[in-house]
Amino acid sequence: MAIHLTKESKILVQGMTGGEGMKHTRRMLAAGTNVVGGVNPRKAGRTVDFTERSVPVFGSVAEGMDATGADVTVVFVPPASTKAAVTEAADAGIGLAVVITEGVPVHDSVAFLAHARRRGTRVIGPNCPGLISPGQSNAGIIPADITKPGRIGLVSKSGTLTYQLMYELRDIGFSTCVGIGGDPVVGTTHIDCLAAFQDDPDTDLIVLIGEIGGDAEERAAAYIRDHVTKPVVGYIAGFTAPEGRTMGHAGAIVSGSSGTARSKQRALEAAGVRVGGTPTETARQVLAVLDAGS
Repeated sequence: MAIHLTKESKILVQGMTGGEGMKHTRRMLAAGTNVVGGVNPRKAGRTVDFTERSVPVFGSVAEGMDATGADVTVVFVPPASTKAAVTEAADAGIGLAVVITEGVPVHDSVAFLAHARRRGTRVIGPNCPGLISPGQSNAGIIPADITKPGRIGLVSKSGTLTYQLMYELRDIGFSTCVGIGGDPVVGTTHIDCLAAFQDDPDTDLIVLIGEIGGDAEERAAAYIRDHVTKPVVGYIAGFTAPEGRTMGHAGAIVSGSSGTARSKQRALEAAGVRVGGTPTETARQVLAVLDAGS
């Protein structure tokens, strides 16, 4: 089993015929992902030939869903077009929209996330690497060849740290890895993924990766304390960040002691989460928890 994405998922790619869309569609197909169509109203009716298969291009998400039964869309469109793309997908009734685009204006994100929520569409992102259920499906830009299927669930703000932990724990493997994105407003939160992993019978341990800024990790810690019975191991990026300097993701806004790596570490540890000081140490913590439970 996996969360949000399985081998049964049928995927459309909005912006498939652009440079990034073509590159990553090719990579998704090579990973075994069931990409059933692209969306570009200016190129509707064409077919794009990839090594694995020929993929039709539709004029709209609704048209693609009607023709293929797609239930997931991956969005590779420019920032100025992202609001319209996600709104279109939600209006078509798609179940999951994975928004890879970076640099989306926050007011656009607020608008399309609220609209998607009203329409019952889950959004992952924006400004995220997507998600992968190894051996089943890969929606986004996460490398598919750095890990294998297993029983760890991973949720992360950071794409790069997602890849690193996947690689460090490649001998154990993952049920699903979700990169939720680091913008101030995102569609799927740490808590959403924690709840899904808690309910997933094939996830035995959860890795949570956060970073300085905001209070998402503190809220996740409170949720873990009250609702999560599976072991959780965490890592917070930014322990060495100098005070009073803006850096990193758009969401990495620190004010005084609020939003610091240390405050997040304290909150997580108070909820029973082991927190590593580095990604490698975090991987060792995971192995220690798994060894203790075996």
